[in-house]
Amino acid sequence: MNGKKGSIRIDICLKPKDVVPEDAKKPISEEGLSPRKWLHDVWDFARQDTNRVTFALKVGLACLLVSLLILFRAPYDIFGANIIWSILTVAIMFEYTVGATFNRGFNRAVGSVFAGVFAVVVIQVAMSSGHIAEPYIIGFSIFLIGAVTSFMKLWPSLVPYEYGFRVILFTYCLIIVSGYRMGNPIRTAMDRLYSIAIGALIAVLVNVFICPIWAGEQLHRELVNSFNSLADSLEECVKKYLSDDGSEHPEFSKTVMDNFPDEPAFRKCRATLNSSAKFDSLANSAKWEPPHGRFKHFFYPWAEYVKVGNVLRHCAYEVMALHGCVHSEIQAPYNLRCAFKSEILDATKQAAELLRSLAKDLNNMKWSLQTSLLKHVHVSTERLQHSIDLHSYLFTASQEDNYAKPQLKISRVVSFKNQSGEPESKTTETRTPMAMEVESYHEMMKRQQRKLHSWPSREVDDFEDDENVVSDLIPRMRALESTTALSLATFTSLLIEFVARLDHLVEAAERLATMARFKQQIAN
Repeated sequence: MNGKKGSIRIDICLKPKDVVPEDAKKPISEEGLSPRKWLHDVWDFARQDTNRVTFALKVGLACLLVSLLILFRAPYDIFGANIIWSILTVAIMFEYTVGATFNRGFNRAVGSVFAGVFAVVVIQVAMSSGHIAEPYIIGFSIFLIGAVTSFMKLWPSLVPYEYGFRVILFTYCLIIVSGYRMGNPIRTAMDRLYSIAIGALIAVLVNVFICPIWAGEQLHRELVNSFNSLADSLEECVKKYLSDDGSEHPEFSKTVMDNFPDEPAFRKCRATLNSSAKFDSLANSAKWEPPHGRFKHFFYPWAEYVKVGNVLRHCAYEVMALHGCVHSEIQAPYNLRCAFKSEILDATKQAAELLRSLAKDLNNMKWSLQTSLLKHVHVSTERLQHSIDLHSYLFTASQEDNYAKPQLKISRVVSFKNQSGEPESKTTETRTPMAMEVESYHEMMKRQQRKLHSWPSREVDDFEDDENVVSDLIPRMRALESTTALSLATFTSLLIEFVARLDHLVEAAERLATMARFKQQIAN
């Protein structure tokens, strides 16, 4: 700190890599703001979901139809300026899906009727009380309606009807205030209710009969896509973990901030984790829709779709944890990962096949018992678990024990062959020159791989000859070195936990198939 007393000056020295690059100083190019690029982005956005264009055209058509009530003289002479409420109703009530429109329309209708009736009653009471008390009664009623509706819409069980309470508030205030100044409040209230009814009817007719967009269909499709995305993400994560030899390790900041452009399935899995609010919204909207398309019976179990989605996200958490292992700082040696490669790939393949089979059944609205697939998944997982138990010394034992264990395993194999019929004189527990040569070769390769492709990158044995290293640090460093092998145990345990959660997913899907009356079929 330099300078006068009471002042602080902080000197910041920027390294060359921290200097702002020249490209960042340049203003945004005109190409990024060009109309051609903007039109290209709009075209891509519309191609992703053509229902967006359909929805926009339907809203324009509904607004045009309701505007004819003002453009033509006859309806305008009947309703007057109150016909503008029809346009407001269409603009507020028209939603993306049919179910959301019905939901919004119900709240709009009930709120408008309640506000209109209550406004007529209050105006009659105020008018009969005399000119002096009339403004006080109207003012107190506005305060009371505002306070009660604002409190009730915060009630947990009444949150889905929040829009209805908002409609009650502004409809009541507009009717009672304008009726107080314009005179004949009953006629004003009735004309506005008629205008609201006309706008609501036009919005419903256009949304239902012209290229309807059903919330139930979207919920069904989103659930099927979530199953496929989870299967793709699982396979992508496991293949990347087994194929990564550790030669390329990105910086930690890039690992945290990067969106992983080379892992498209990961982004889909992350979208599945963030789909809870979307599933709840679509399910609430689907409840208001009449039987349609493949969903032909009343009281369709849309809530079960949300439950299946919750269980699916419960499984997706494990996939995200596996992805964290792939990009963690501490990695198991590449040759150790390859030792369990076949078992891990087999378990992953069986689990992904089960997920895709469930997605296919849900998409076709047919259900087949998944007993055989579940059995294959459990068998492959048991093989992985048995392999880990058999070679558990690779995760827990010291390095010297690790080198001795493979020889003991060879000795057991020889004795097993002896029991099969070979002379017992060939059985031995001493190390032969061939075994020692193989062990020295494997020891050399293991040290080289661990030095190149594991964490920490420097061999602990190298520090023992270093006089500058405190002797107390050697055991701690060996403990850190053994942690690399435990990272593989973490990865396999997460995969086994994922398979265990698939049982709950199959149960939830089977419950949905039963309640939704899916067609039963015999699995091949």
